[in-house]
Amino acid sequence: MRLYTLSKRHFVLVFVVFFVCFGLTVFIGIAGPNVIESSVARTDLNNSLKLKPFNLSSPPLSTYNQQLWLTCVVELDQHDVSLKKNVTMAVKVLGVVKDGSTPYVNNQGHNRTRLLSCAQKCSEIIVAHLGYLNYTQYNIFVSFEDLKKLTYTIQNITFTWKTYNPTFSQVEIWFRFVFVVLTFMVTCLFAHSLRKFSMRDWGIEQKWMSILLPLLLLYNDPFFPLSFLVNSWFPGMLDDLFQSLFLCALLLFWLCVYHGIRVQGERKCLTFYLPKFFIVGLLWLASVTLGIWQTVNEVHDPTYQYRVDTGNFQGMKIFFLVVATTYVLYLLFLIVRACSELHNMPYVDLRLKFLTALTFVVLVISIVILYLRFGAQVLQDNFVAELSTHYQNSAEFLSFYGLLNFYLYTLAFVYSPSKNALYESQLKDNPAFSMLNDSDDDVIYGSDYEEMPLQNGQAIRAKYKEESDSD
Repeated sequence: MRLYTLSKRHFVLVFVVFFVCFGLTVFIGIAGPNVIESSVARTDLNNSLKLKPFNLSSPPLSTYNQQLWLTCVVELDQHDVSLKKNVTMAVKVLGVVKDGSTPYVNNQGHNRTRLLSCAQKCSEIIVAHLGYLNYTQYNIFVSFEDLKKLTYTIQNITFTWKTYNPTFSQVEIWFRFVFVVLTFMVTCLFAHSLRKFSMRDWGIEQKWMSILLPLLLLYNDPFFPLSFLVNSWFPGMLDDLFQSLFLCALLLFWLCVYHGIRVQGERKCLTFYLPKFFIVGLLWLASVTLGIWQTVNEVHDPTYQYRVDTGNFQGMKIFFLVVATTYVLYLLFLIVRACSELHNMPYVDLRLKFLTALTFVVLVISIVILYLRFGAQVLQDNFVAELSTHYQNSAEFLSFYGLLNFYLYTLAFVYSPSKNALYESQLKDNPAFSMLNDSDDDVIYGSDYEEMPLQNGQAIRAKYKEESDSD
């Protein structure tokens, strides 16, 4: 590995380049456009309008708008009111076609119950969400029959259309394309550097990098432009699937490396891989189920939200938190045990320190990004449906994508073979080079040379001594 040949100056340079590349994406994102574009349709109320539906026409839309939300905020005359009340909402969604006709979306109206919560100011209610756009404009009829039963006077109801900013969509396409090209190049270079070595000579980190780099290519989603060419939920679902697959593979990589670095010989599937696949598989299953559950229901009902199935959703959220806590505790156990057992081992200790330091930096930055994006209540009411509406600018998108890409690029550089790795492998039988050229398991647990029978070992040592004397 190149890791063994790097000096302290090189390690500092590696981290500096990582931070420079990450900082560059953040600055580009800060200068970029806002993610969400909003337009307000304000409706002044009077007594006659309370019983009539609101007829709302969306602004002109294109495929670059990607999705459409309609939200509303109820404004009361009294601002110091604390109120929580279930309100029945009737919604009809119609698409406007070129000839001016307005066919129903999903061929039916929808009745939903929403919680009106007010404390000085009423919270925002999501009326409808369209995950993909089949029409260039929509008409939505909304009526609140229960509002007339309120004991407080309603001053106004403000409706807001929210879509993705078309400029941001173009930025997203280009940056995904750049990351796809860079990842493809890094993957090819990494595979090319390992071509002279048998797979059984690869370290566990190198084996995992050969898996993670192709998954990173999928994470960047080379099929993303299909969402602008095909009016379907499938490209969005594919993107969610690729992201969850890569992130769970990264979680599995950390478990396997911190455990496998101290395991001698062959790592059995049943005892080594199965528990890790089980824990990470549950996380992947929970995340994919939540995404598919929300998307499929929204296809049939634009007004659907997880609050309709609150009991099931709360159970899924608790399950996800329990499995995630189990994963964190297991990973911490493996890290502590690996560091305590191998801290005096040359080279292995270096591998542990580098991976732990870089991963710690990435996790800290990720937590900061998530906190800035969602606030302190990451897993509260915005757990699924409203996540996409909380992007404030391109920096939050580019920082997270850039962070994971540059993390994998850095690992690929450090774990790739050094220039003289092939030459050193040819000197492996020379005891003077044993610490440099033995495999990781040989360094920790002893080489095959030490495990030979006494007679064969004496013969080999005698032969080596004769060759040394003749020289």
